[in-house]
Amino acid sequence: MITDCHIHIEPVELFNPRALALMKHKRANFAEIEEYCRSPKAFLNYLDGCGVDRAVLINYVAPEVMGFTSAVNDFVADYTRHDPKRLISCGSLHPRHTTNVMADVEHILKLGIRMIKIHPPHQLLYPNDYLNGVKELEIIYRAAEANGIPVMFHTGTSIFPGARNKYGNPIFVDDVAVDFPKLKILLAHGGRPLWMETAFFLIRRHPNVHLDISGIPPKSLLTYFPRLKEIAHKTLFGTDWPGPGVPDIKQNLEDFKALPIDLATRDQILSKTAASLWPE
Repeated sequence: MITDCHIHIEPVELFNPRALALMKHKRANFAEIEEYCRSPKAFLNYLDGCGVDRAVLINYVAPEVMGFTSAVNDFVADYTRHDPKRLISCGSLHPRHTTNVMADVEHILKLGIRMIKIHPPHQLLYPNDYLNGVKELEIIYRAAEANGIPVMFHTGTSIFPGARNKYGNPIFVDDVAVDFPKLKILLAHGGRPLWMETAFFLIRRHPNVHLDISGIPPKSLLTYFPRLKEIAHKTLFGTDWPGPGVPDIKQNLEDFKALPIDLATRDQILSKTAASLWPE
């Protein structure tokens, strides 16, 4: 069962004008994307055509850069109820945009959110800012750890207006992995393109840290991660579609399948690692 662990199905109406303009400029088929964001049935038909069985739908709170508010949590929970076996919800909390973090944590737990996204360059914080007084982050991590909910961190750069890329260095996740050893951590994009060696180090160092290969052109994957087989048991296939640099899920998947890796490694990355995080 092939899982794409990183697809952006989000409430289009929440995009701020600058972020929306970039999306429309980069995607000639943006009207099609809008349809998928509003129709789970249409999106599932698209996944069928791509050869993807399950998808993790990435949503996160980032009002300053993207326009997304906490409304994304109810959106993705409602959307994935259409077919919870195939659609996996990823929601978010933002330390600076909560008046009661405990109540917000309880809300996403009640919604059945299956992963939490932290996007440092868009949320304008470091993953380890709980060490600098942002106690809300510690509460979020402890709740996720206690409830077995993975936390995905965007690592690497972002081209969206207002993003601050200094926050994208994955080394700041090192503290999180040390302080929350049972927290299931995903490094989205593997630190692309500046910090991929750092990401590889963290994945090998920490038993609880995983690699999400989304946003990395599959044809370049083994150039960036030549020792991919060593971490295949903690690596997940993902595309980052419909992000500006990902034209098509099907082509991305075909390019990955064409890589010179053995079938066991391929199956692990396409299916088994995701199944261990989100049992079917």
